[in-house]
Amino acid sequence: APVVRPERMAAALEQGVDLAEVDRTFSTVAAEHRIEQLTRAVHHYLSRLDPDGPEPDPTEDRSLTLATLSDGTVVIRGQLDAVGGEKLTTAIESVVQADRPRGDRRTRAQQNADALVQLADNQLASGGLPRLRTVKPHVVVTTRDADLFARANGAATVSTGFGSLISAEKARMLACDGSITPVRIDEHGKPLNMGRTHRVVPPHLRKAVELRDDACVFAGCGAPKYWCDVHHLIHWIFGGETSLENSALLCERHHTKVHHGFRVQRGPDGRWRTFRPDDTEIVIGRPLLV
Repeated sequence: APVVRPERMAAALEQGVDLAEVDRTFSTVAAEHRIEQLTRAVHHYLSRLDPDGPEPDPTEDRSLTLATLSDGTVVIRGQLDAVGGEKLTTAIESVVQADRPRGDRRTRAQQNADALVQLADNQLASGGLPRLRTVKPHVVVTTRDADLFARANGAATVSTGFGSLISAEKARMLACDGSITPVRIDEHGKPLNMGRTHRVVPPHLRKAVELRDDACVFAGCGAPKYWCDVHHLIHWIFGGETSLENSALLCERHHTKVHHGFRVQRGPDGRWRTFRPDDTEIVIGRPLLV
């Protein structure tokens, strides 16, 4: 379609281009090669058709839309120019290749999605993003203590900063290694007073957990410690201590897994074991020597 636009066909005729031969060439490429090759051939032709034309501003065609569905799912639509796309692809690929645990059965699309979330998680945790109204950007969830401290899943009982509803279990996952601000409200929902914000896992404890575990402890993973949250084996909400013995390093993806039925456990020998929701153990065998 870009080749047969009137202005481009006129430019081709002015330069004596044999449009019939161009059509035959593109037809051959389309029939015998992958679609990516046809795209490259068309791009090459158009660039040679106007080699001295102005270089277009690639940022003008960039677009990104984040649409939130009723269940909180975010649908991503957009496009990037070649350079912007290369930067994003390189960043995602670096995370994908660094997070290839043995026994991984995710599709490539799932790997890319997990990598994008991990990139966002790393950026938020670094504290280097621009401030929003004097506050470092962070994920905010608001919940009643009755829902947070209940052992039920509590579907759609917790609101996020951007208006989505999530379950109490997801809020408990965020509360494993987050900051808590208690707010007392009256019967009409009006705040009466606000308590002091405190970090659930203090910096000295995180350092100790990092020194001991060094990486994500989920079977076969080993994602670096700076990707990881400090997970409470027994959640502090249910009486678990915020201590070295009750803590484990888990990357974002596996921290989510553990809050959805999986379990990690550290034995007396210091070795971490991972169990599925049905209580069977995930065993990653050593590679065979050839």
